[in-house]
Amino acid sequence: MWPATYAAETPDKPAYVMAGSGEAVSYRELDDRSNRLAQLMAAAGIGFGDHIAIFMENNARYLEVCWAAQRSGVYYTAINSHFNAAEVAYVLEDCDARLLVTSTALADVAAELVDTMADAVETRLVVGGSLEGYEPYEEAVARFPAEPLAEELEGHAMLYSSGTTGRPKGIRYTLERTPIGNPPIQALVLQHVYGMGQDSVYLSPAPLYHSAPSSSR
Repeated sequence: MWPATYAAETPDKPAYVMAGSGEAVSYRELDDRSNRLAQLMAAAGIGFGDHIAIFMENNARYLEVCWAAQRSGVYYTAINSHFNAAEVAYVLEDCDARLLVTSTALADVAAELVDTMADAVETRLVVGGSLEGYEPYEEAVARFPAEPLAEELEGHAMLYSSGTTGRPKGIRYTLERTPIGNPPIQALVLQHVYGMGQDSVYLSPAPLYHSAPSSSR
């Protein structure tokens, strides 16, 4: 699913709906919002091959962060929302994250991270309100245009294993300078095996930091 295509063809169609609240995000909104965050990252000097991290519960901003990275040639790591501050800090350091997006729902842990991160994570954004050491996400992205980057390149998720041999380990794929928009192999498999298409509805009850819901976005 490449949002820009659907934003052009069916802009008002819901890209996803949050089951708990009923909040719907249209393809136009998803495309525009991910563009704004991509522009913010570019302005911060975050580009091809760099790394960002997401430490949030399932919420309506989660997938736009993923798509901003995906269309910027950037690695993004979804961090387990049940981790404590030490566990989150380890992943941030290990993956060399330059930007962190968290939320006020995880404010207790996010607040603990501020001193731990020092200046290593240069850009810190918080969804849903304010938190010392972070800039409000909604205000930050609103300053940037909802326009595609001059060069849009495929990014990739870099998720972590469960760490059965010690610390969690990141699974990092090689990034090529591939223009954005080519369907991933997972999408082709879903289309072929299950007959999924643009009118299919997929229920995802799992946390978005897991690989399955993230890769099937």
